[in-house]
Amino acid sequence: MGEEKIRLEIVGLSYSQGQAGAYALMLSESGGKRKLPIVIGAPEAQAIAIELEGMTPSRPLTHDLFKNFATKFDIQLKEVNIFRLEEGIFYAKLICEHNGTKKEVDSRSSDAIALAVRFKCPIFTTPEIMNSAGFLSDDKEIETKEKPSPALEKAPAPPKKKSKKELEKLLQKALEKEDYETASRLRDQIQELEDGQND
Repeated sequence: MGEEKIRLEIVGLSYSQGQAGAYALMLSESGGKRKLPIVIGAPEAQAIAIELEGMTPSRPLTHDLFKNFATKFDIQLKEVNIFRLEEGIFYAKLICEHNGTKKEVDSRSSDAIALAVRFKCPIFTTPEIMNSAGFLSDDKEIETKEKPSPALEKAPAPPKKKSKKELEKLLQKALEKEDYETASRLRDQIQELEDGQND
């Protein structure tokens, strides 16, 4: 990858209209107006959504396990580079550092981004990829189309009109059962209650 890089920020996730059972991860050019959509699978979408929402699984998911393993051996993920686009497939590299030595590891872009949100490291791409696959979009249009947790959206909504304590108990049970879809719904309802109390 060349010297020139474009930093990306995660805008959101939405159902992919082109591929059944897949999701579109929308990335935005930092300091710019271009967006870069990447189609990813449901497990990776859920892994990204869970971390973005600050949820804690009862047992580590695969990407959590990778982070825990790397941390135990003092390996840091410094950045993620989406460096190639070939026949609609994005290729990424993990730039890792151990004892002052940097190493590159090939990765699927979806896994790389799921790890980037856990390590809180920057995500970059090349100007070539942004020029070929990026597009200019109105922010308002993105806001209406993008949903914060599409990977968790199929879950049935928990019963309403419950107290905050009741919802928190249900949330804890859902996390223990590793039912992250219901847990996400419950967390949203708790947030709504808290927002209502602060008004």
